[in-house]
Amino acid sequence: MTLTVVIEQLLNGLQFGLMLFLIAAGLTLVFGIMDIMNLAHGSLYMAGAYVASATMSYTGSFLLAVLVAMVATGVVALVLELALMRRLVVRDHLAQVLGTYAVILIANDLVKMIWGAAPMMLNMPAALSGPVRILPELMYPAYRLMIIAVGLAAALALYWFVTRTRAGVLVRAGASNRLMATLMGIKVPLLFLGVFTLGAMLAAAAGALLGPITAVQIGMGEEVLILVLVCIVIGGIGSIRGAFVGALLVGMVDTAGRAFLPMLLREVFSPAVASSVGPTLAAIAIYVLMAVVLVFKPSGLFPARG
Repeated sequence: MTLTVVIEQLLNGLQFGLMLFLIAAGLTLVFGIMDIMNLAHGSLYMAGAYVASATMSYTGSFLLAVLVAMVATGVVALVLELALMRRLVVRDHLAQVLGTYAVILIANDLVKMIWGAAPMMLNMPAALSGPVRILPELMYPAYRLMIIAVGLAAALALYWFVTRTRAGVLVRAGASNRLMATLMGIKVPLLFLGVFTLGAMLAAAAGALLGPITAVQIGMGEEVLILVLVCIVIGGIGSIRGAFVGALLVGMVDTAGRAFLPMLLREVFSPAVASSVGPTLAAIAIYVLMAVVLVFKPSGLFPARG
């Protein structure tokens, strides 16, 4: 195991963690402000990937594909919030889980009706398809570096929005104490609509950016949703900073585990056993991390409510 391999996997973990953050940021604020468990958030991520893929195939412009995916998914989220989420807010968590799970099933069927059951291709920009020399012995994909740059820029922009703008103050107030924010005259329904739409657009951006390096297929939203929920639990519900730290931790643990555990297991077991057991242990490590955090910090690392 060389230093070059370690640096490469750390960059992969950073890239994956930043994309998890884009998905987790909106979901944690929605849960923190309105106390609603939106399992359909992963479907918005899937919608972004599919719309981007379709737009890319028609226009050939990756930038336009990402923008169209964000806008289209934002419109879908706005309609979803007005038609369903406002009614689920006043219901208990069981009704919210069942209602948003139904959205997952409907979304998967709609995708199958529109684009078919086969996975779709989303090509990365030709200018970013090659590697970039970072160190004398390390070539790293330019597209992944672009994802890291976009993820960091989005994280900084979101941090500035939440901490430096009036709208961000209202978001933090709603996440900290929704009832008190309502009594102080904050229009919480309008606030929720804005946060829900923003979260959907961020999830769509993540889906569009990850499309070229993952499969654009039905059910991709449910796969990433589990990891996103782990990020939120680790970081603290309603906290942007917590979502950021939790996403980076999960991204690093998942990537490092899948890369290095099989290497370590080969010292003890056969290559076949190491290759099959290593990824499983890496997946388990994420939940072990969550359990350890909850033992010492039951509300997460940076809870919004205290």
